[in-house]
Amino acid sequence: MSNNRRRRRAPRLPEQLLEASVESLSDEGRGIAHVDGRPVFIDQALPGERVLFRYSRLSSKVAEGRAVEILESAADRVKPVCRVYEICGGCSLQHMSGRAQLELKQRGLLKQLAHIAKIQPDTVIEALTGPALAYRNKARLGVRYVEKKARTLVGFRERASSYITDTDSCEILHARVGPLIGQLAGCISLLQMKSQIPQIEVAVGDDQAVLVFRHLDELPRSDRDLLSAFARKHGLTIMLQPGKPDQLEPLWPLQPEPLFYYLDVFDVRIEFQPSDFTQINSSINRGMVAAAVDCLDPAATDRVLDLFCGLGNFTLPIARRCEHIVGVEGSLPMVRKARHNAVINRIDNAEFHYADLYSDEVADTAWVKQRYNKILLDPPRSGAAGMLRYIVSMKADRIVYISCHPATLARDACVLVNQMGYRLTRAGVMDMFPHTAHVESIAVFDKR
Repeated sequence: MSNNRRRRRAPRLPEQLLEASVESLSDEGRGIAHVDGRPVFIDQALPGERVLFRYSRLSSKVAEGRAVEILESAADRVKPVCRVYEICGGCSLQHMSGRAQLELKQRGLLKQLAHIAKIQPDTVIEALTGPALAYRNKARLGVRYVEKKARTLVGFRERASSYITDTDSCEILHARVGPLIGQLAGCISLLQMKSQIPQIEVAVGDDQAVLVFRHLDELPRSDRDLLSAFARKHGLTIMLQPGKPDQLEPLWPLQPEPLFYYLDVFDVRIEFQPSDFTQINSSINRGMVAAAVDCLDPAATDRVLDLFCGLGNFTLPIARRCEHIVGVEGSLPMVRKARHNAVINRIDNAEFHYADLYSDEVADTAWVKQRYNKILLDPPRSGAAGMLRYIVSMKADRIVYISCHPATLARDACVLVNQMGYRLTRAGVMDMFPHTAHVESIAVFDKR
């Protein structure tokens, strides 16, 4: 290999600590200071603070660091509840008060709407909040047996690293799982195939907690017995995943009941599998569904369209209030499960269709050519841009948009408001992921 094709080594970072005065916050919650005339983004630093930091990344284009010592604290600084917060990548904002976290997220949403779409909502909806700890009922935990330590690590990855955080508990995981991390790691250390388990999927419903063990080699009977005993002792359901995510083998109990969550305001039960997409925060999800239905305000004569409908999380509650609703989803297994959920809830005014909502083939479907009074959008991070050209011909009076990425919401809002004749009447954030910079939001568009 010629010299000019050899990989260049990254320049060594300065080892000395530097002092900086933090001026503002980035949208991700990092403190912004200026050092030697250039902006530096500093993890775990807040505006108004004087900190000692060390560079974590430094190039001609980017300067990043991490606060090592807080010389002068801001009023919004709080003590993290997690003892491994400084290391673990599961949270990024535990050093910031809950009020400040919400302000950061609300400010970030409004900033994106102003910058990208050049609009602001007529009304800013008060942030939807819930428990800040033990809230996470879906998670993927890394697993690694460390030969040199003769022990197993289970948890989230370290910040900006592939290493697994060394901890025996997690404060944000559901209370049926978070306190058991250390005991779970100890159990895995006793397995013959401990080095063949790379991850565990956590899925918690209203009445059971499921751990799905991904394994790269067949587990012998002795390993299965140890895991079954752990499940019985702690009241857990354990499944094995030897192949694809949806190829699950029940281990204990052998015939588990389906996972479900209940939306009591609408008398709707949603059943799901551990590998299915569901919202990670059940408390916020219940509030979010209620808020979305309230904003949509379906009438008994309304025909409603729910795009990116998943398992029917919004579709089935809305069906309780409208004449008819059509749910469309890009995953055929999810469509089948949504239909199943409609059956078990005895809902017969909802129909579900499979369609790639990013494909031009949507134009040939019957459902896209119908008229709808109201529309609900709940797209992934990439947004709903591909569907807007079809939505314009539906002439809906109101669109409620649930977003997990403010930038794509703002991009789509720009089209809805500036090209399609809608007005952004309400918008606000929902704290689906406390202690992280992730922003979930809701926006209401009314036809002018």
